Amino acid sequence: MILFLKLLVAHLLGDFVFQPKNWVKDKEKKKIKSIKLYAHIVVHAILLLLLLQFNSTYWSAFLLVIISHYLIDLGKLYFQKKKNKRLFFFLDQALHIFFLVLATYIYSPFKISTDAILTQQNLLLFACLIFVTYTSSIIINTLISKWNPEKGNKSTEQSLANAGKYIGFLERILIFVFIAINQWAGVGFLLAAKSIFRFGDLTASKDRKLTEYVLIGTLLSFGLAILTGLVYSHYGR
Repeated sequence: MILFLKLLVAHLLGDFVFQPKNWVKDKEKKKIKSIKLYAHIVVHAILLLLLLQFNSTYWSAFLLVIISHYLIDLGKLYFQKKKNKRLFFFLDQALHIFFLVLATYIYSPFKISTDAILTQQNLLLFACLIFVTYTSSIIINTLISKWNPEKGNKSTEQSLANAGKYIGFLERILIFVFIAINQWAGVGFLLAAKSIFRFGDLTASKDRKLTEYVLIGTLLSFGLAILTGLVYSHYGR
């Protein structure tokens, strides 16, 4: 585990702390000819050597991480397009982490047991997370579908695409977590924060129907998240 953590810290420092934005832009523009690409790899190599304390025992892990990092970054530069940039960011990081795990496995073989993963508690947690995100979203939309005062409202047409959906996801996940760890004060803080942010919009709109619509949606969202949190707190321990 200590080896993996050293490799992970080196990766996080190299990819996110010691990689300026102008390096990223230069790599995207010049690709394999970019000097910044090789400077980026050198930074990773130095960080790995420092964290591994120049221990020659780990030369295989060092080479695997450095070579794979170069090839993954190079592949990303050539296959990444503007429309799939976000996808390739996460794919790039997932591949890097995979090779960190593989490098660790060389020195400390481990076995991944599905029995340890698919426990009753983990399955309940997974089910609850699905419910407070996608399932709850569909339930709320179904219950309030007969009212839609925001339709045709110019202010809502200028909002980010699917912003409300993801805000709801994050809101209910946070409530679920607060209740699961028995921190009810966090739920109150979240409700107060949302009320403050929404108050300005509702006051500006001077629309009673919109106010009622938002209030119903908020109470349903909080209610479903709280109920799910209570179920997990009772049966997941």
